[in-house]
Amino acid sequence: MLVEMKQLIQAFVAGLVLAGGCQKSPPPAASGRAAATARTVTVAKVQARPMERVIIATGTLAAQEESTLSAKVAGRLEQVAVDVGSVVRQGDLLAQVEPRDYELLVQRAKAALAQARTALGLSLMGEDDRVALEELSTVKQAKALLDEHEKNRRRVQDLVRSGIATASELDKAESAYAVALTGYETAREQAATRMAVLMQRRAEYEIACKQLADASVRAPFDAVVQTRFASAGEYVAIGTPIVKLVKTDPLRLRLSVPERESALVRPGQAVRLFLEGDNRVFEGRIARLSPALDEQSRTLLVEADVPAQGVLRAGMFARAQIIVNDNDPGLSVPATALITFAGLEKVVVCQDGEAVERTVTTGRRGEDWVEIVAGLRAGERVVVEPQGIRMGERLTVAAP
Repeated sequence: MLVEMKQLIQAFVAGLVLAGGCQKSPPPAASGRAAATARTVTVAKVQARPMERVIIATGTLAAQEESTLSAKVAGRLEQVAVDVGSVVRQGDLLAQVEPRDYELLVQRAKAALAQARTALGLSLMGEDDRVALEELSTVKQAKALLDEHEKNRRRVQDLVRSGIATASELDKAESAYAVALTGYETAREQAATRMAVLMQRRAEYEIACKQLADASVRAPFDAVVQTRFASAGEYVAIGTPIVKLVKTDPLRLRLSVPERESALVRPGQAVRLFLEGDNRVFEGRIARLSPALDEQSRTLLVEADVPAQGVLRAGMFARAQIIVNDNDPGLSVPATALITFAGLEKVVVCQDGEAVERTVTTGRRGEDWVEIVAGLRAGERVVVEPQGIRMGERLTVAAP
């Protein structure tokens, strides 16, 4: 019995000794756990890179040119040669008013013009209506008669001074000269009147020819028919719309630029265009600037020419980037280093081997980078893909 009690006491003491020996080993075990919890991460330096400085604007695509063509003369439409969507070239026939009435007007004006030319001794037809007043036959005849009576008057005056002719003969010569002078002046006036009539007949003839030409409605520029208002057989008065044309290549991109950024916009700057629901990027160039800002919206109207490329259409809404500077350096980090939570943008910086969270302000963005406007300094190291990292957590930077 005593032996058994002694063995139990020895076993109890041995257990206490073993327990005390296990309690001395925690420090090595603790350091092993710390080493195991250090996370290995990939970092990237905050660095400057060349970037584009752009102005974001919204706008609408409009036709380069648009025109509603109407009849310049009244009449019945003989034909309308186009329909909606028809592509036309400058000078193409769009519609034809029945021309017979206007052809007859041309013939009548042509006959009147020939009559006026004949009255002045010109050929029946010709483009040159110039004639010297003194070269007309009636004026020549009156001038010859005037010259004869003037010579006769001088001769009688000489005879009177010599005492050969009487005063009554001189009076007759003076009277004949006065009549001849009046006849000459009358001939010149009649010739001038005939010349004025010729000018009138020429104008009437040209008006008639123009009315005949206006009976054909033609395209003023290369375009596409947007709307057709009339059909063959309809009677159209002067000014009645027939078709509406639009020139859609290039298109006009009309943008509203805020006042604070309007001073940066210049003609010739490149523009990138984005459409809703389309991943493609279209390009154009600033072509026109409004000379003044809109007083109500405080924006500047800017127009860019954008090739249609068979896709863009007038009336489309578009978002645009006006590139005002293609080399404007700024600090950047990889896009994968950015965390967005509750409307705040943050990055994780590796500082003294620990994870430190920073709230940042971002700016421009590229395919794989983001501009940092505030919150970081050049040279600092940010963690790439920082999801799941706790603040203050020990970090180990992976070898590059």
